[in-house]
Amino acid sequence: MAASMACQAAVRGLRAASTKQLLGSRNQLARVSPRRWLNLQEYQSKKLMQDSGVTVQRFFVADTASEALEAAKRLKAKEIVLKAQILAGGRGKGVFDSGLKGGVHLTKDPAVVGELAGKMLGFSLTTKQTPKEGVKVKTVMVAEALDISRETYFAILMDRSCNGPVMVGSPQGGVDIEEVAAATPELIFKAANQIKRLYDLFLKVDATQVEVNPLGETPEGQVVCFDAKINFDDNAEFRQKAVFAMDDTAESDPLETEAARHDLKYIGLDGNIACFVNGAGLAMATCDIIDLHGGKPANFLDLGGGVKENQVYAAFKLLTADPKVEAILVNIFGGIVNCAIIANGITKACRELELKVPLVVRLEGTNVQEAKRILSESGLPITSATDLDDAAKKAVAAIAKN
Repeated sequence: MAASMACQAAVRGLRAASTKQLLGSRNQLARVSPRRWLNLQEYQSKKLMQDSGVTVQRFFVADTASEALEAAKRLKAKEIVLKAQILAGGRGKGVFDSGLKGGVHLTKDPAVVGELAGKMLGFSLTTKQTPKEGVKVKTVMVAEALDISRETYFAILMDRSCNGPVMVGSPQGGVDIEEVAAATPELIFKAANQIKRLYDLFLKVDATQVEVNPLGETPEGQVVCFDAKINFDDNAEFRQKAVFAMDDTAESDPLETEAARHDLKYIGLDGNIACFVNGAGLAMATCDIIDLHGGKPANFLDLGGGVKENQVYAAFKLLTADPKVEAILVNIFGGIVNCAIIANGITKACRELELKVPLVVRLEGTNVQEAKRILSESGLPITSATDLDDAAKKAVAAIAKN
């Protein structure tokens, strides 16, 4: 493993929750936004830091232009910074569909804060990390602007090569850390000294990353966290109820959000053949074989191992809610999954949702004979497939026939 693991982890991980990635096989199928960790807005991360004794700028949050104006007056600051709150980087260089350029503005006049907020709130901001149509801004942060005499970069993140958290620092802060790592890797280093309060926060909230960029020093010698980002381990939700209650799903795909409620892993794609699969590897293989036979997957859906009948029903409800779907391919390889549970869920969903699109089912593994009996005796128009290749061919053919 390369010695620069921390640098690689920084480049891969620091923007991962908001960076758009591609999922596809031989063709690029869609731009998708995978959600591995809970991702908070900047003001929420700063509030957590503030509550842990970390020094941040004084700030208020506003949902309307009038609230932003009042917040600016209450600050009584020499200079004010107004920041649009979205889950994407590059806000300062972004463009609003209102015509306003930049999601971060400095001013000494509180009245200007109200005017700028009026051109941010309710409008979409497009940056290098958002979809082409941008993201609608619903909240702005109004903060005290402070002079910075020195900027640095600091982060704590999980590093597999260290089997735990590692501190990453750079004397060059306030810029994209990925660009620093690429152009001047010698400026990235693992900090030897702990920054105690940030590290305590990292442990307390089960974070996978605490990033401060910049960690700045004012002319008066005060060290301040000027920009904050925290990512969390989803597996710790059971003991971080208050933190996860702050989750803002407004920027997430509604279908992905609904899928998460039922412990389903769903990512929407651009095709018309819905995939209903257990296991991420099998789901990827299913997408590939559909593509091989000239079809296009409409989604990536992984049921996981301990699937229950109600999850099968919820999955079908999700798939049929997508207007692009013209056929559904079920591909189940039952190891710890009981195929009979899948079959019962399928027949219930088909009847109650009055399924209108062709359904192709391939089942193999635990209790498969009972599952096949349930499907064959259901009287439903279900097409059986002998293997994955056969299932993909039949799903593609069903669309062509219609």
